[in-house]
Amino acid sequence: MNHMRQAKSFTISDEILAEIASTKGTGSTSKRVNELLKRALEQERRERLELEAAEFFANDRGDSVRERAAYQKASKAALSRG
Repeated sequence: MNHMRQAKSFTISDEILAEIASTKGTGSTSKRVNELLKRALEQERRERLELEAAEFFANDRGDSVRERAAYQKASKAALSRG
């Protein structure tokens, strides 16, 4: 995979820079910042998915028992094929 690097300018507090410097090990500061940003973005994505799931199930009024059973049956069938 070909990754293009693009120089950007961001302001980072001294406290955060110190934390990054103390945890970066032998790698570069840029590499550590990129790793942390990727992890933070993945965490945000998971949190959004959890929120969506919570909203979905909160809106479930229990009036579609047949639909839920059909979905479960189809899901099991799909998983058994994979």
